[in-house]
Formats: sequence, structure tokens, C-alpha cells
Amino acid sequence: MSKTGIVRDNRCLKHLPGEGHPESHKRLEAVYTVLDKPELQSLTTAVKTRKAIRDELLEIHTPEYIDKLADTAQRSHCALTPDTLTCADSYEAALLAAGGLMQAITMVEAGELTNAFALMRPPGHHAERSRAMGFCLFNNVALGASFARKALGMRRVLIVDWDVHHGNGVQHAFERDASVLFISVHQNLRFPGTGFFTEIGAGRGEGFTLNIPLPGRYGDAEYAALFNRLIRPVALEFEPELILVSAGFDTHIKDPMGGMRMTPQGFKGLTRILMEIAALCCNGRLVLSLEGGYHLEALKASVTAVLQELTETTVCNVSELAEQADLKKVNFALKRAFHVHRHYWKNLK
Repeated sequence: MSKTGIVRDNRCLKHLPGEGHPESHKRLEAVYTVLDKPELQSLTTAVKTRKAIRDELLEIHTPEYIDKLADTAQRSHCALTPDTLTCADSYEAALLAAGGLMQAITMVEAGELTNAFALMRPPGHHAERSRAMGFCLFNNVALGASFARKALGMRRVLIVDWDVHHGNGVQHAFERDASVLFISVHQNLRFPGTGFFTEIGAGRGEGFTLNIPLPGRYGDAEYAALFNRLIRPVALEFEPELILVSAGFDTHIKDPMGGMRMTPQGFKGLTRILMEIAALCCNGRLVLSLEGGYHLEALKASVTAVLQELTETTVCNVSELAEQADLKKVNFALKRAFHVHRHYWKNLK
């Protein structure tokens, strides 16, 4: 029976970027109302949170940057960038977001959990080695992948980013590392302006970065088809020992930050595909980390949908979903991705 872990901590609600900021504490408040439902509590296991320690942070971030973030704990308000703001409690929240994800990975690796969802903030996939960016302080998923490699001895980690924005910080952390395969499906020409098809990694990591930038208005069926026809074969060839997901929900049709047409059913489909890959490659080891998602009701519904799949409450028929795709849209992305990556992956030939 699948066991799903939930990482949550009310201290992450204390990260307050300021009135009217999109990355509000209200996001987690909305999600936590879902987690408090008795029917979901009976199907999930609480993951005890912890703070990331300095040595763990140093695997991805510079000492100077860690110190800079630590200094914000002494200040009621600090602007790290025009859109990345902190308060006195933000540093603690960031340590918990990173450490909580690592704890979930530890439990999944040990077999105490089959999969897990870290529902924490601030988000992380834009954070670079030495600077904050795009609402992100520490790069949670990059730190989680590094932790899995260094502390738990995993040889291959797959990171899938389905946020509407490209995960630039994660890409840069591993672009020369063949032990981490980074795959990002995102909306083209959105913040931060990175993530083109031709960004494939470098050195030993060449071919281990796979970007799938899409025009707007792609929906559930198109995403499911792309995951099935592109991400699935590459992931199966890579044979990861752990799958991490930068789970952003700003591709939802109602989200003010995006221009996509995803619904909760689509997120079920993506989750199911990754669960199937994990079952084939790594005993189901799949851990998601919350990134974007700024329409509160859409965020609640989407997180609920993902948790229904993770707990096997529902089983999305992925083939049926993908069959409804606009083939012109799907082939637009497939043609470009296959052209760039067929030299690196036998399953794309």
C-alpha cells in the first residue's frame, strides 16, 4: 500500500514579503485547509520538519549568500531583489522549507514512505548559487537533490519542473553534472527568460538538461501527451533512483501569473505518469516540492488532485487524457526537443 508523507509547518506562514505580494502566506493557509480534512489525514503521514544545516546549504549556495540571508533575521523588512522580499521570520522559514524536503527524501529513501509532498514556502527553483530571485531564497529542490546524492548515496536523481516559469537556479546548479537529469516544461519567454530548447547542459552534464519551452494555452491533454512521449522515455532510459518535482500550479487556467490552460485533472495526469516512472525505476520514490500557484482556489484544488493520485484515492487514465491533445501543439514541442536531444537519448531515436 502506498504511503504518502506530508511536510507542513506553520512557521512557514510567518514569511511575509509584504501586503499584496503574490507569494503570500495565504497560499499555504489555503493548502493547509485541505490537509486538515479527516479523509486526507487518514491517508497520509506527517513528516517531522527540520531546518537545513549550513553544510547542507553549502552544497548549493555560497557562504556569503547564506550569511546574507541569515542577516535578514535581524531585520523587519529587506528587499533582496525588487520582487524577493523578507521579514525577520523569512530565514527560518527558508531553512525549514529546505530541511523539510530533505527529511521527506530521507524517509522515502528508507522505505518509510512511498512518496511525499513538501507543502512549504518560500519556494526555491529560481534561487541561484549566490543570489535570491523570483520570490525564492534557498533552492529547495536543488538542495534536496544534492542531499540525496551526497548524504544518501543516490547515483542518479531526476528533477522534473512543471511550474509555468523555468527553474533557472536548479538548471545552473546541475548543468555540468550527469548524475542529475533536469527536465523543465514551462511557458516560453516568461520570467526569468531562460530555458530554451538549446540549453542542454555542458561538459559531463551535456544532454542532461532537457528544456521544453511552450507557447501559451497548452492544457491538460497536451501536457499529458508531452510527458508520455518525451519525458517518460528519457526518464526510463536514465533510470533515476529518486524523482523530485518542482510542483508549481501557475499553469492552471485561472492563475494570474501564467498563460496555460491546466486544470486539476491535468495535474493528476502528470502525477500519475511520474508515479508510473518511479514504480518502474526506483520503487516508487517520488517527492514533490511546492513552487508557484497564485490563485488560491485553483491551488487548493490542484494540490488536492495531486494528493488524491499520490494516495491512490484516484487513478488517472493518462492514455485517455493524452488522446484528447491538439497534435499540432504537441508536435511543435516534440519536433524541437527530439531534434536537440536525439543524439543523447537512444529512446528518442
